[in-house]
Amino acid sequence: MDKALGRLSGAAGTLAVATFTANTCLYTVDGGERAVMFDTLRGGILPGVINEGTHFMIPVIQKPVIMDVRTKAREIPSVTGTKDLQMVNIKLRVLWRPVIESLPRLYRELGTDFDERVLPSIGNEVLKSVVAQYNAEELLSKRGEVSDRIKKELIKRGEQFYLTLDDVAITHLTFGREYMKAIEAKQVASQEAERQQWVVKKAEQERQAVVTRAEGEAEAALIITSAMEKTGNAIIEVRRIDAAKEIAGKLANSRNITYLPSGAGGSGAGGGGGPGLLLGIDAK
Repeated sequence: MDKALGRLSGAAGTLAVATFTANTCLYTVDGGERAVMFDTLRGGILPGVINEGTHFMIPVIQKPVIMDVRTKAREIPSVTGTKDLQMVNIKLRVLWRPVIESLPRLYRELGTDFDERVLPSIGNEVLKSVVAQYNAEELLSKRGEVSDRIKKELIKRGEQFYLTLDDVAITHLTFGREYMKAIEAKQVASQEAERQQWVVKKAEQERQAVVTRAEGEAEAALIITSAMEKTGNAIIEVRRIDAAKEIAGKLANSRNITYLPSGAGGSGAGGGGGPGLLLGIDAK
């Protein structure tokens, strides 16, 4: 019985030591993370980078610092001035990650909140320096060029702080109220100018039509005059006959036209009867 209790207590002691060792001497670096080791006996942060997995450490003397090395997105807002002194609100979306080989120096110089210290600072610095080289109108017409320059400058600045910038893009770009009102006024003026040009073109076309019509009438008059000189009044008589036929045809097809002969026509043989009358009778 005493031997059994001794074996049980020995096993319990071994389990306790193993548990203590696992809790105090082992640590795990998860996927997407790296660790740097702080060693009190060897002067602080050790130069090596510890990869993913389970590792051993000396309790009290060593302390691992776990750091996330996955790519993250951050938005950097800024209010800056253009070359023509217009205020612009601009936002950048930055995809960044730390340089793994430089994690010991990064932690030693900036700590674990290095993104809060570095990205807003260099982002505003680069935005102000690049935007100041363009007019407000150029920011819209050359947006791709501006974005490329900002990306190039920001990547260069990020390397000085051991950061890799995978992508930089402009996500928001607005101007002040005064400039927006000026743009609206310019658009209205442009539309009014286009309308005036259309009115001028329409008037010119109408003038050309009048001139063409007048030239046609003048040419027709010359033709008629020439014909009259050759045939006398025959052409006028032909026109008169044609007009009379047209009038007679219209009267014949109208039901509300009544012909009244002259009353003097039946009084005597010597009486000259006057022309008859055409009356329009309203059917209502």
